[in-house]
Amino acid sequence: MADYANHLLFGWYPYLCLTVFLLGSAIRFDREQYSWRSGSSQLLRRKQLMWGSNLFHVGILIIFLGHCVGLLTPIAIFDALGVSHSFKQMLAIVVGGTAGLMCLVGIVLLTQRRLTDPRIRATSSFSDIAILLMLFAQLLLGLSTIFVSLGHLDGHEMVKFMNWAQGVLTLQTDAWLNVVDVSPIFKLHLVLGMTIFLVFPFTRLVHVWSAPVWYLGRQGYQVVRSRKTLPAGE
Repeated sequence: MADYANHLLFGWYPYLCLTVFLLGSAIRFDREQYSWRSGSSQLLRRKQLMWGSNLFHVGILIIFLGHCVGLLTPIAIFDALGVSHSFKQMLAIVVGGTAGLMCLVGIVLLTQRRLTDPRIRATSSFSDIAILLMLFAQLLLGLSTIFVSLGHLDGHEMVKFMNWAQGVLTLQTDAWLNVVDVSPIFKLHLVLGMTIFLVFPFTRLVHVWSAPVWYLGRQGYQVVRSRKTLPAGE
């Protein structure tokens, strides 16, 4: 029964989540473009939003990039660069822990703001609150894994997750075997993380796809003039 559950959660479930994540995002963009936004409430308690949003977004960006590099970079590349597993493990703990604390402060501010302000609560949908709480829980789980990782400073535990993630993306049917014996806290972290990808297309998180990265290479700026400066007839 345990093997069946592990096979289901870490062998089949990742593909379900990735399929819904990609296909669902494409369908929503095609059919519901007017919902392709973050639903900002910046006019209400703006200062708290600024601090919470900035801390959360900076922290989550570092965490996301760290996970991508740490999990998806082939081990052979780290070996060729002379980066040991233990160094990579400590780097993940220090950088991930710092970014995680930033993110935690930010999401506490955002959660308190959204749940306690009647005006913001009234404009929040079920999915807005649900995804915020899911991200909150995922962040707490991620920070909790640090205490487990401190007992595996040789980095070999991290290698298991690298082999699993890379195995899933390369369609290896036995990839799930890599995480069979890891700590339950890691398994919860993985399952909730995949579930966030599963519900992604149905929440405001789709605005991530619209991140204005192209602004960095724009040739000019939008000209905005007040009504007073417009010539007659315009």
